Amino acid sequence: MAYDFDEIARDYDRMNHLMTAGLDRCWRKRAVQGLHGKVLDVACGTGDMVVELLRTRHAASLQVTGVDLSEEMLAIAKRKAPQAEYRLADAEHLPFGDASFDAVICAFGVRNFVHLEQGLKEMVRVLKPGGRMAILELATPDNPFILFFYNIYTRRIIPWLGSRIAGNRDAYTYLPSSIERFPKGAAMVDKLKAAGGRTVEHRKLTFGVCRLYILVK
Repeated sequence: MAYDFDEIARDYDRMNHLMTAGLDRCWRKRAVQGLHGKVLDVACGTGDMVVELLRTRHAASLQVTGVDLSEEMLAIAKRKAPQAEYRLADAEHLPFGDASFDAVICAFGVRNFVHLEQGLKEMVRVLKPGGRMAILELATPDNPFILFFYNIYTRRIIPWLGSRIAGNRDAYTYLPSSIERFPKGAAMVDKLKAAGGRTVEHRKLTFGVCRLYILVK
């Protein structure tokens, strides 16, 4: 991972909801649609996606496993959604056999992989043929007018919020810079196809500040 998330685990949820004006909850609802059976949540963090999965109409038939590198994040996830199974694991070296899961999901985590291609290949490897993978990731908007105000918000306001609320300006200065460097749209679709995706769909959410990628193996 590019940042030690143990340091910001306590305020992670509050900052996410504040920075996105609660839109992160809506994005998660979109991402979990169509997922069923055995589901792996990669870089599950504090378990917000696990909670969202367990709210779906398929919740009774779901078997959810969350993996993350941060012990502090996993401790919070276990308290929020104890029904799921959790493993301390590296997304780039998942401790599961080939084709172990019906679905794989990762929300706001792939941007922090040290080796993106390796992490994507691992996620596809543990997915069953015909299985569905959903990736949510933040991105810079394409519209120049929206981008102007987005840059002011992410480069100035978010670091200030991180300093005042989480007491960690560095973590929330890293956030916008990591978003700007990360591949989006067609570039990300190409990486997912190279990782083993038979089909990959890309959707822009909220003017493109969040992207949803749906891969079928």
